Amino acid sequence: MSTRLGDRILKVDHAGEHGAVNIYRAQILVSSWTAPQLTPLLRHFLDHELGHRALFRDRLQARGVRRCRSYVLCGIGGWTLGLLTGALGSSAIAATTYAVESVVLAHLLEQQQQLRDTDREAFDAVSRIVAEEQEHHDHGRDAMQAGAFWPPLLTPIVRVSTEAVIWLGMRL
Repeated sequence: MSTRLGDRILKVDHAGEHGAVNIYRAQILVSSWTAPQLTPLLRHFLDHELGHRALFRDRLQARGVRRCRSYVLCGIGGWTLGLLTGALGSSAIAATTYAVESVVLAHLLEQQQQLRDTDREAFDAVSRIVAEEQEHHDHGRDAMQAGAFWPPLLTPIVRVSTEAVIWLGMRL
């Protein structure tokens, strides 16, 4: 039973990382016009997310487990979110990063607790990405401009959307 939970967690995390890759790819595309100063940082974060996605893909392949059914949905949703928030500029990009990563970090910590004593391989995979996700979260939080229009509007919407995608992914 615990291995099945580990498989589901790895599948959802893999799909989520695919969404994150597409958020950053779309933001990089659009931010070259709206917030060019952020492009190097977004590329740095994209490199992290590409590594995370590859890590989870490799773990799934080693276990003989297919990717999550929400994989394509996460990719499309991530691309759409990245395009929209990239077009809105630096405060929207920061708010999106902060909102997504606050949800992701909470789930990663919960996953570590669930997996620690039951599926060491899945626990190790989840644990390998926490520090980089924390870096993204902290940068997003620190980069949000006080009094800016987008953060208070986008943050709750993006959080709820991220929660919904994780919830759905765990059930597909």
